[in-house]
Amino acid sequence: MPQFNKADLERRMAGAVESLKGDLSGLRTGRATVSLLDPVTVEVYGAHMPINQVATVSVPEPRLISVQVWDKANVGPTDKAIRSAGLGLNPIVDGTTLRLPIPDLTEERRKELAKLASKYAEAARIAVRNVRRDGNDQLKADEKKGEISEDERKRREAEVQKLTDSTIAEIDQASSAKEKEILGK
Repeated sequence: MPQFNKADLERRMAGAVESLKGDLSGLRTGRATVSLLDPVTVEVYGAHMPINQVATVSVPEPRLISVQVWDKANVGPTDKAIRSAGLGLNPIVDGTTLRLPIPDLTEERRKELAKLASKYAEAARIAVRNVRRDGNDQLKADEKKGEISEDERKRREAEVQKLTDSTIAEIDQASSAKEKEILGK
């Protein structure tokens, strides 16, 4: 039975794209988004929990994030977690609500974020190419074992290349959209 599994390659390539989209959504663009706080974990009840499990995060205005903490005892730890997350946000505590004004991005910071976005995209492209290499290596091994013919290997390698090309195009599209958003173009 051949070891080559195209569905597994598709799943792994899609995983690289999803990982990239997650990384890109964490980049601040000067606009408030709920996903900006996704990487924040709050230490409460003796455990680290995602912020969305201790509070309701909303965006009432384009430049403001509102965090409604459910338990009054968790306001301090939530405030501390947001400040120490490295997002450059300083919460204003108002009872059980934390208001996070989103400051304007400087031109220099925009360029840094755009570079970071392209770095994330390149890492995703490398991951996709590694998946392609694994698939092609498996096809060569299957051919060597006599499980598939040379023509079959070449046909499947072309399928793998087509899958790689479409995945990399998706990565490029996501990356360029994020860079435009960051640079405000």
